[in-house]
Amino acid sequence: MKLDWKTLSRPIIALSPMADMTDSAFCRVVKSVTDIPLVMFREMVSSEAVVRRNDKTLGMTDIHVDERPLVQQIFGSDPAVMAEAARIIAEDHHPEGFDVNMGCPVYKIVHNFNGAALMQDPKRAAGIVRAMKSVIDVPLSIKIRLGWSDPTDCIEFAKVLEAAGADLLTVHGRTKAQGYSGVADWEMVGRVKAAVSIPVLCNGDVHKAELAPKALTVSGCDGILIARGALGNPWIFAQIDDVLSGKPARIISLPERVRVMRRHLDLHTEQYGERGFVSFRKHLSWYLKGIPNAKPFRDAMCVAKTRAELEPHLDAFLAANG
Repeated sequence: MKLDWKTLSRPIIALSPMADMTDSAFCRVVKSVTDIPLVMFREMVSSEAVVRRNDKTLGMTDIHVDERPLVQQIFGSDPAVMAEAARIIAEDHHPEGFDVNMGCPVYKIVHNFNGAALMQDPKRAAGIVRAMKSVIDVPLSIKIRLGWSDPTDCIEFAKVLEAAGADLLTVHGRTKAQGYSGVADWEMVGRVKAAVSIPVLCNGDVHKAELAPKALTVSGCDGILIARGALGNPWIFAQIDDVLSGKPARIISLPERVRVMRRHLDLHTEQYGERGFVSFRKHLSWYLKGIPNAKPFRDAMCVAKTRAELEPHLDAFLAANG
């Protein structure tokens, strides 16, 4: 299964990599409720951990056939280590693409000169791109922010990445200093699109389907990368397709929402075992967010320790809102 960013139909709609969220189980759920072409970006893994052959990290790079085409995101600051990590993952799992995280703003990432810190070192960033391109035969994309604190930094940085060989850029419309506060600046993302010739995806604040057309229009980008908008709403990609086709976004019934929650839990425990039930509770909160009268049921579900404890609360929730 080949992935060519230049020839994919426009607009490109893709699931953004989110740490501790976009694992195999989540990606499979999204694909199961989406009937449009969709590229999945898997949560980031540490290049250092891959090269050290850390079992947990290598397990995070396993790919189920239902997820493809899939892009594996990795992070790191050493070009040689990044290249070796990509080589190992490509040899073991053959993702359709790789993505480098040069945009994560959280302290535990940037204090080791990873993530958004690379935007302060264009030479090193370009070295990473060149090193990885020398060992992989699939597209390499880079996810960046507008800058560290100056939102115009992204323009020259994008040109450096393109010259080094990047095949696609995703630009999150905030600076590192902003973190996830404020409003994503889609117009500035559009300035990156205008400055390079490779495809660019717009990321940030498309948290409901109705915002997709505006993000595409304002940014002029080739597509959008959906992050938090997909949490608890894996149907957002189908809803975006509805809106872009001139139709109202489909409404998800409560029985369908609960059905998919259960399916997601099935896949999550398949991936992590029954002990992974506790880590699934973060998804429960998202699935129930914004539903009227859900709070007492959500509170009860989010302290359940087993599937057996959860199921009566789901049944009661359906019965109360039937």
